[in-house]
Amino acid sequence: MAKQPIHVVPHADGWATRKEGASRAGRVTSTKDEAMSLGRNQARRDHTELVIHDRKGVIRDSDSYGNDPCPPRDKKR
Repeated sequence: MAKQPIHVVPHADGWATRKEGASRAGRVTSTKDEAMSLGRNQARRDHTELVIHDRKGVIRDSDSYGNDPCPPRDKKR
């Protein structure tokens, strides 16, 4: 079973980290940078993906910290 990605999402009190499919936020912070740092640490620990959203909830970036089934092809071998 694959681990659920961690999302950095807007929250009423600032920004939050949330596992995909969860109904509640994991951690709530006042700034996006704090939430991204916490989410990145959790994604590294869980070997999963970090998905970063903007204020409107649109996905703006993602980073993989696990076994990516589709690694980027922009690196020369």
